[in-house]
Amino acid sequence: MAARIRVARPTKIELARLKRRLKLATRIQKIIKDRLSILVMEFLQTVRESADVKERLQKEYDDAYKALSLSLGYHGYAPVEQTLMISEMPFSLHAATRNVAGVRLPTFQMEENREAAHAVSPAENSSLLEYTSDMARKCLSTTVELAELQSALELLGDEINKVKRINNALEYVVIPGLDITIKYLSMKFEERDREEVARLKYVKLLIEKREAYAY
Repeated sequence: MAARIRVARPTKIELARLKRRLKLATRIQKIIKDRLSILVMEFLQTVRESADVKERLQKEYDDAYKALSLSLGYHGYAPVEQTLMISEMPFSLHAATRNVAGVRLPTFQMEENREAAHAVSPAENSSLLEYTSDMARKCLSTTVELAELQSALELLGDEINKVKRINNALEYVVIPGLDITIKYLSMKFEERDREEVARLKYVKLLIEKREAYAY
């Protein structure tokens, strides 16, 4: 669609107003492009971090599954279940936000209450069960970290799409429309000024002829 802006009153005052609008729109577009660059850089960095955390979480789940399998084979299902149920460790999850180029991204912090943990079982002295429990807590902590990154990716992706739409509207509709309208009015006023100069010259010539005939 061709860029076009309708001008209600084609006057020089309107032309000056359009030039101010064009200058403002250009400055706004520069700010938006800078913001878009920051958001894209943050998005790409978050993608890389998310990939690393996913890979680490997969390894931690593998290690936790192997440790659990060894514990079940060594102690049996009932003692392991009893130990894991008794030794459950309470934790709290604190949510906050951080600002990145106007986007509020969530941050999660998990805190474990180790003093509240209590374990008494036939297998309480087993280092294998302790390792299994530690691996489970590590998986939980990494899962929280991945959830934070995934939430940030979703919010950043939505904001990048919004900023892109605004930038495209400025670049392909608003600024070209203002530029075309300004050029059209400038040419119209230049043509009008040339006609006015030609008319004045003609009037001056007529006056000089009358004065010459008067004498």
